Amino acid sequence: MQMTVFGTGYLGATHAACMAELGHNVLGVDVDEAKIASLTKGEVPFFEPGLQDILTRNIQAGRLRFTTDYREAAEFANVHFIGVGTPQKKGSNAADTRYVKAVIDDLVPLLSGDHLILGKSTVPVGTAASLQKRAKKLLRTPPNRAPHHDETAENTDSPAAPATVEIAWNPEFLREGHAVEDTLRPDRIVLGVRAKNSRAEEVAREVYASALAEGTPFLVMDRPTAELVKVSANAFLATKISFINAVSEVCEIAGGDVTALADAIGYDERIGRKFLGAGLGFGGGCLPKDIRAFMARAGELGADQALTFLREVDAINMRRREKMVELARRVLGGSLIGSNVTVLGAAFKPDSDDVRDSPALSVAGSLSLAGANVTVYDPKAMENAKKIFPTLNYPNSLEEALRGADVVAVATEWKEFRELDPARALELIGAAAPAEEGQQDRPAPAVIDGRNCLDRATWEAAGWRYLALGVG
Repeated sequence: MQMTVFGTGYLGATHAACMAELGHNVLGVDVDEAKIASLTKGEVPFFEPGLQDILTRNIQAGRLRFTTDYREAAEFANVHFIGVGTPQKKGSNAADTRYVKAVIDDLVPLLSGDHLILGKSTVPVGTAASLQKRAKKLLRTPPNRAPHHDETAENTDSPAAPATVEIAWNPEFLREGHAVEDTLRPDRIVLGVRAKNSRAEEVAREVYASALAEGTPFLVMDRPTAELVKVSANAFLATKISFINAVSEVCEIAGGDVTALADAIGYDERIGRKFLGAGLGFGGGCLPKDIRAFMARAGELGADQALTFLREVDAINMRRREKMVELARRVLGGSLIGSNVTVLGAAFKPDSDDVRDSPALSVAGSLSLAGANVTVYDPKAMENAKKIFPTLNYPNSLEEALRGADVVAVATEWKEFRELDPARALELIGAAAPAEEGQQDRPAPAVIDGRNCLDRATWEAAGWRYLALGVG
């Protein structure tokens, strides 16, 4: 098939490359000229395992191209995906849908023939219907000129041929670090259509033919339900994470172990063990802003009481970051001023360079504000972290990051942190060396396990003081 993907950020670039990998001819579209130039050269502007190879392979095969020209996109295909961002509005919990609307405003006036627009962006319920009305007006009274066409084109008039546009919603369920696998082999495909017997279903079945052939569930529903599926899924996952973190607060006071507790309740098939990992909580560009936008939209619809519990879900999540800083302060005798604290992790999760609303980076910033000398190391997210907190220390290696640390805080559960040898780490920070004559022995260094991903017995046996969230 021929298709376009509007937006070449994390969602759009991944979807475009993976659709090409499935054999489709794909044109990625964005107004950001620098981003398009980078992708055209085969450079992925973010880290996602496996994506670089797929991007390069399909550009070389001629199945994938990128452009800033909306007129070219309008002429290239009759199937268009919207994968632009819907960030949280400044000063509000609501989602900012201006970029989604902009795609409709700039694309629809250029169309001729029958077109299907499939939304993948996470949007407030009711967005698809409002975009359909928006498109209808643009088709009826199109402007003479649209902003994103080739300025050298001779014909700047509206297309003479009549056009039809159907808008359906096909939400994404990508996990950062697993986005390629989730696109090529999704656990389900959801499609929200305007009416029964919609052309969108036939087209979507062709788009995802390979996944459907492997038995992937294909769920067709109305557009409002499809829009609600994504935000409801994220709200549920956030609630599950905050639930175990709320229990971890009780464990810390009562002397319990939240990891053993989670293992025990996770055997119940009604509960399951996934997303019951207590620790610093969730972050990133989806869960935090999506649950806030869900609450905001419910309020607009007059159903605000239905989702008031999500306020506490959000609050529990943010408290975990404060608790991590409190543990560092406690282990250093009540003050962080002048101490050397190494934070292992900057990305909000492993296998990603995304630092949006990152718990790890939030903790690093708070430690610095409290007077600590903070060193941050992350295998992939260093450059992005520097843009947010340029005054922190960013070493070139894990070994360099550990030298001279009074406290080591594991804030992102990268494999190399989980598998770090505590004896070797002790040598690197200099604690294994005997004190010089006349000096008091240096207190045993402390490791704060913000993700409950280290083996406590091993670290304590090596000479570390071990602290963790959810352990009394």
